[in-house]
Amino acid sequence: MALMLAACSSTFKDDPNSQASLDKLYAEAKEDLSSGNYDRAIKGLEKVEGRAAGTLTAQQAQLDLAWAQYKTGERAQAISALDRFIKLNPSSPAMDYALYMKGIVNFNEDLGLFGRLANQDMAERDQQASRDALVAFRQVVEQFPDSIYAPDAAVRVDFITNTLAAYEVHVARYYYNRGAYVAAANRAQAAIKEFQKAPAIEEGLFLMMESYEKLGLTPLRDDAERVLRKNFPDSVYLDADVSKRKKKHPWWQVWA
Repeated sequence: MALMLAACSSTFKDDPNSQASLDKLYAEAKEDLSSGNYDRAIKGLEKVEGRAAGTLTAQQAQLDLAWAQYKTGERAQAISALDRFIKLNPSSPAMDYALYMKGIVNFNEDLGLFGRLANQDMAERDQQASRDALVAFRQVVEQFPDSIYAPDAAVRVDFITNTLAAYEVHVARYYYNRGAYVAAANRAQAAIKEFQKAPAIEEGLFLMMESYEKLGLTPLRDDAERVLRKNFPDSVYLDADVSKRKKKHPWWQVWA
């Protein structure tokens, strides 16, 4: 009888589908994650997610997997893991973290250049990742205002909003410099409507004003100037002496 019980116990412990085996696998994956061995952690977490489907362990493994993939630079895979979590677990208490993490992945892909801000205009880069990050961070702020991630998400919302506004104005400036005044005015107007409080709107109004001037649309030009004067009474763009309209530093270059 003792031999039979020992045999059964050994079989249970060696069963890869047992709870004990699953717990061991997850613990090893977490250890790899903590030690920075992300590639091995990813393999282990993928196994845990598959074997523990439908459980809280699987949910946690999904989030851990996204983090590991993010740390290895696999942004698309990390986003996929987070989207899967959000879709399958709409009532999870970790939903705020999942959304915040999704914002972080996109934010760092497109905007994580704090060490090189002085040398690169972020507004000139592709902005789709920025918009995806903005949506995720806004969800955190609006749906989970009491979350520990909400304050940081709110700061990032403002930052990304300003960057997107700067991008739209950059495009408007591009059109204006090439004589495409209708396109310049339309792009600047779109930026003003979408990002009313962003610093870049000052130049956007000026580009609208100048574009309408070039097009001979005096009433529209006067309207744009009136709005510019009301919102930015000290704007350098209102100086009659064109030579004094020095190029302003980017809004994020606070040390300039």
